[in-house]
Amino acid sequence: MPNTLDLFQASEPDAECLQAADAIAARIAAIPDMATALVTLNAVRAILHRASPLRSEPVDCVLWVPADTVAANDYNPNTVAPPELKLLEHSIACDGYTQPVVTWVDGDRRETVDGFHRGLVGRTSKKVKARTHGYLPVTTVNADRTDRRDRIASTIRHNRARGRHAVDRMSDIVLDLSRRNWSDAKIAKELGMEPDEVLRLKQITGLAEAFADKDFSEAWDVD
Repeated sequence: MPNTLDLFQASEPDAECLQAADAIAARIAAIPDMATALVTLNAVRAILHRASPLRSEPVDCVLWVPADTVAANDYNPNTVAPPELKLLEHSIACDGYTQPVVTWVDGDRRETVDGFHRGLVGRTSKKVKARTHGYLPVTTVNADRTDRRDRIASTIRHNRARGRHAVDRMSDIVLDLSRRNWSDAKIAKELGMEPDEVLRLKQITGLAEAFADKDFSEAWDVD
């Protein structure tokens, strides 16, 4: 029976690299301590990631890290009803993690950029924690996307692409980005909104804040 990879490859893999990979895999499999094995596996994956022609794509390197080292962010506007959260837990318990949690590195911890609820399930579900031994699969956003404004924008783009977000939280986020000196045009572009949508969300937070950067003509009186 042919190797499954043969069905998708346009050329033959390098034989020496495969032999080296087999040796590394056997060595990792022989490590008795799981934590050491995973740390080693992560390090090997990071080395391979550096050599990848697609290393600019975060999904090119998925790592396993302790779930308690991945913190939730404080700006995610996406909400999941309890029944849907239970379904997510059941899905992960049955099918495993099919998508990693997108994170950025902040010192010795990670903060979630996307996958808030996948991370929540991984930290709190006994069934999932037993399955993954308390670890979460993560990817890491590129170094030029770690500014808070960029992380917020990335979270919103992920949520909006799935068609889910809470209006009240979105309005808070738009106002926050505005206070961080993002223009309405930049907010609209980065969050995938129309200019009118940005204006409506700013209005929800209060007229004084919403129109602080607008110029108006002088008022006129009716005789």
